[in-house]
This record gives sequence, structure tokens and C-alpha cells, in this order.
Amino acid sequence: MNRDFHQSNREQLYQALEDGTILLLFSGHAPRKTQDENYPFYGDRNFLYLTGIDREGFLFLAEKEGGSVKEQIFLPPPDPMEERWTGVRMKPEEASACSGVEEIRYLKEFSSYFHQKIRSGHFHTLAMDFYKFDAADRDTEAFLMAKTVRKNYPHLRLFDLSRRIRQLRAIKAPCEIAAIREAAKITRAGITAMMRASRPGLYEYQLKAEFDYALAQHGVLTPAFPSIVSTGKNNFCIHYYEYMGQVQDGDMILADVGAKYDNLFNDVSRGWPANGRFSEKQRQLYTCAYRTSQHMFSIIRPGMPMANVDRLAREYNFGQLKELGLCRSYDEAGRYIWHGGAHHVGYDVHDLVEAETVLPGMVFCVDIGIYCEEWGIGFRLEDNCLVTEDGCENLTVKIPRTIEEIEAAVRGEIE
Repeated sequence: MNRDFHQSNREQLYQALEDGTILLLFSGHAPRKTQDENYPFYGDRNFLYLTGIDREGFLFLAEKEGGSVKEQIFLPPPDPMEERWTGVRMKPEEASACSGVEEIRYLKEFSSYFHQKIRSGHFHTLAMDFYKFDAADRDTEAFLMAKTVRKNYPHLRLFDLSRRIRQLRAIKAPCEIAAIREAAKITRAGITAMMRASRPGLYEYQLKAEFDYALAQHGVLTPAFPSIVSTGKNNFCIHYYEYMGQVQDGDMILADVGAKYDNLFNDVSRGWPANGRFSEKQRQLYTCAYRTSQHMFSIIRPGMPMANVDRLAREYNFGQLKELGLCRSYDEAGRYIWHGGAHHVGYDVHDLVEAETVLPGMVFCVDIGIYCEEWGIGFRLEDNCLVTEDGCENLTVKIPRTIEEIEAAVRGEIE
């Protein structure tokens, strides 16, 4: 992503603002982990999307007045002693080059500058990102700022930007799609490495190490999200992170993993037999998932209600399971289909977007899971779907996904 991309995102956002509005965004801080240790910093994704900056403690402020917008970034000042411990801080010229924002100030100037602007009488609205995944989540800096504003500037109206940002993030720019394609290539390297290494007797953590090593060879030191690598009965925990199970002959291995490239993510799931040969029952269930996935990629196109992606995947998958005799009625599908069939992907692995209809430029996962506890077989087949002008494209189709490709990959015949 370059500065033009982030500037364009901001310009689209400004269209939703009235004259007399101040926009304020926060990059965030790493929360405390224990004692004197914080968790690794993970920047606010909307801040990154709009500025290109992934650094702790930054503020972005924009003032819309008279139809024009003035932008500023407030950043932490140089601190040689602190930088010995935590690394060199971003310099004003670097922040400007990254974001396209020309005016850069230090954080110590923010409070007086903000007070001056509000007291000028030119601004009646403060726009911030008030999104919370759950009402019980801790208050972000936007919520804390809102408390201060209500106390000190009760006349100032608060406006939530989060919905408009979600709408913008729903449609990926060409540079975002290119980055997701690169992430898919890296994910392929990690998944094929796990497939080649697979054999009875290995532990899940050894397979995970194969994935991590392959990503590191491409400069990806942390995956897009915590990897799910499981085998056997552990496949029946959808979000499994223990990695201590041992692969048994006849098990299926499940990997739900993703790489990132230039801050864009992907999310791919594959299931394969540990010994490299699908058993008859494994083959039957995998064929159900594969046919369902292929069907979805054949029918997804612009104009489809987004809710239909989940519904139609579930209905088609049920039809496949019914042919096997596992389900008699649709009411029984929940015994084998445990989760939804689609979620958006981009700056988040479950990308925070708002879109009721499938539109060109969207990227979302087609995620087909089957969990048959009576047969001891659970897995999912998850690919990344790019919506085009007249249909869609499977961005991760080159990651082994047919039975023949998977068996060849476990034999080491696919690089």
C-alpha cells in the first residue's frame, strides 16, 4: 500500500462528514500483559487503513471547514532513553511520507490545539470510531475521549464513523487484491510444507513449526492469525490452539491458517489424511465439501444477497450429506455443519465490513466444514473468493484442494 491509497481512503471518508466536523482517530496502545511486560503492539486496523501507520500512540486529526479539509498527525516525540529499549521512533518526515499528511506535530501539542479549535466556535461535531465487538469490551481511546468531551465540551456533538469505514473496507482496491494474492502464495508454501511433512507419529506442534518456518522464509514472522493445526479428535474443536496432539495412522489433519503481505491477510483451511491416502469415508465426506465449494464458486456473483452465501452453502452441503445417508432432513444438518460458510477478509482475518449485497471487489472466505463425530472425521475446506464484474475467482485455488492434489502433496510431489 502506498500513500495514494491511504489518501484516497480518507478522501472517501470525508464525504460523510459535514462542515464543522473534527475527525479524530487513534492508533492504539499495547495492553499490559504482566508485571512490566505489555502484549506486542497491534495497531488499530482502521487507523492503518486510513494512514498507513502501524505505530503505537499516534493520533490523526482532520478538520472539515468550508468544504476543505486540513489534516494533521500527532506522534510521540524523540526519546533517546526510551528508544534504547523499544526501538527508534518514527520521525515526522517518515510519518508524512507514509500517510501523505503534510502537517506533523508532537503529542504534547494535541490538548492545547484541540481546545483552541473547539473554542473557536467553528466546529460543532467530533467524529470518532466508536465500534465495539462486544459491549463488555474495554473502552478504547475514542470512548475515553468521548467522556472528556461530554464533561468539558457538552455542546460538541459526537458522531460515530465506524459504519462508514466498514462500508469503505468492504470493497478492496487493486493494490489490496494484489497483496492478498501474494499472501496466498505464502500460505500455499506453508500448507504444502505441512502436507509434505505429514506422517503418523508427528505432533501437531511439529506440523505448525513447518508452517511457521515456511512463512519465515518469505519474511512473515507472525501469521495473519493464530494458526489452527489439529489432528484426529482435536479437529472437533473449531478454534483449537494446543498443538500437543499426536498424529495417528488414519487421522485427518486440519489446518486453518493464513499468511499476510503488506498488512493484508488471507485465511485458508485444508484437511488431509495423515498417511497420505483418503480412506473411503474420508473420501466421501471430502467429496461433499469439495462439491459444495465448487458449487459456491460457480454461483457467486454481484447482486447476490450476502446472507445467501452462508445459506446456499449450507443447503448444498446438506444435500451432499443427505445423499450419503447421514441426514434425512435439513433440521439434522447442524449435527455436521457447525459454522457459517463465509466471512470477509482483508485488513482483519474476519474483516470488519458492512455490506448486504455481494459487490465487485469484495474478498471473502467460502468456508465449508463437515464434522462427523460418529465417523471420527472433521475438517473444513476454506478458500478466498474475489468477486469480479460477472462472477468470482478463487484466489487460493492453487493450494492443493482436490483429493488427487492433496495425496500428491503429501507424497512430496507438489512443491
